[in-house]
Amino acid sequence: MTIAEVSRKYEISADTLRYYERIGLVPPVPRSKSGIRDYDEASCGWVELMKCMRAAGVQIEALIEYVNLFQQGDGTIDARKELLKEQRGQLAARMAEMQRSLDRLDEKIDRYEKGLMTGAHLRRQG
Repeated sequence: MTIAEVSRKYEISADTLRYYERIGLVPPVPRSKSGIRDYDEASCGWVELMKCMRAAGVQIEALIEYVNLFQQGDGTIDARKELLKEQRGQLAARMAEMQRSLDRLDEKIDRYEKGLMTGAHLRRQG
């Protein structure tokens, strides 16, 4: 696939795809004889993984480390697994915090819907 096709498929700009490759978020993409990027299934898998991880808020540095470890081979399986477990823990903590925020917003909305957030009501709580 061309970079334009991958860009459309994953809704990521071509500039972002080039950036991901340049900084090591995506291993080097195979190239055609003329030097044009030719994304194969493996390259697309990396793009999809990085898009997912970035959307989850995983830091670029952790992802670069993961790719580097992956490229070193099977001797890094345990290190890769630990890195992923650490990132999972951080994501779970962020999700719990977001759930608390969502619950708080739901409570506030409920109070408005029940008429408990009027100025007179708030002054009485004072």
